[in-house]
Amino acid sequence: MGQLDGKVALITGAARGQGRSHALRLAQEGADIIAIDICAQVGTVNYPMSTPDDLKETVAQVEALDRRIVARQADVRNRGQLTEAVAAGVAELGRLDIVSASAGIFCIGSDPQPADPAVREAIWRDTVDTNLGGVWHTLEATVPILKEQGQGGAIIITSSTAGLKGSTYNDLSLVAYVAAKHGLTGLMRGYAKDLAPYSIRVNTVHPTGVHTMMAENDTMVERIGKDPDFIKVMANALPVDAVDPVDISNAVLFLAAESGRYVTGVALSVDAGFNVVAGG
Repeated sequence: MGQLDGKVALITGAARGQGRSHALRLAQEGADIIAIDICAQVGTVNYPMSTPDDLKETVAQVEALDRRIVARQADVRNRGQLTEAVAAGVAELGRLDIVSASAGIFCIGSDPQPADPAVREAIWRDTVDTNLGGVWHTLEATVPILKEQGQGGAIIITSSTAGLKGSTYNDLSLVAYVAAKHGLTGLMRGYAKDLAPYSIRVNTVHPTGVHTMMAENDTMVERIGKDPDFIKVMANALPVDAVDPVDISNAVLFLAAESGRYVTGVALSVDAGFNVVAGG
């Protein structure tokens, strides 16, 4: 018997990385899944983003666990697309209990401070519109459903250690990322207070670096090669360079399940001690 039997969990960014890991971990505990991902490249992102085949693989892995899954391509920056995808998933699976707002990007480049104003604007907009605006769109699409059901629910927002610590290193991509992830902490606290009367719990998870394409790609290697001190911004206290996606998924599960039934308004770090390292 699973911790989430009879529940339906919606996950953005579900085609691979942390999102896929969350889908699998929650499915292992009995949840059916609504999986949403853009499955396309964002212009300012320099590493390969997810593809439709990645989303199909998530579907196959969830179905191999004998759970139902509805997968839809949608850009979290587009409220209409996202709302339609959420509605389609809920219509097919019959309800919604858990929301994991996991979609995010990092517009790291080889040039930390591009001079072209248009490039700078694009980096800022893509980062903030995806990492902060996309989460707000996710809440806008799901909170009315949870309220109408009248049975409570759990919302888990993926922020970052960058949502608690100003690790910017004079790099525009990091400034935008830190600003957006800090914004998620405020968003969570506001929604946690406002939704508490409906027994809807809202929390953030704050990972350190995670072994995914976002953190481990050719552009990141090039950036560190040009400036080895850049890696110090991401240093953990524990002797690990990054954690595994399932480490974050286990935190999401804790907050989604009965184990977290009285936990709301909390910023939960899974950071290998990142936030106790001096500096940043």
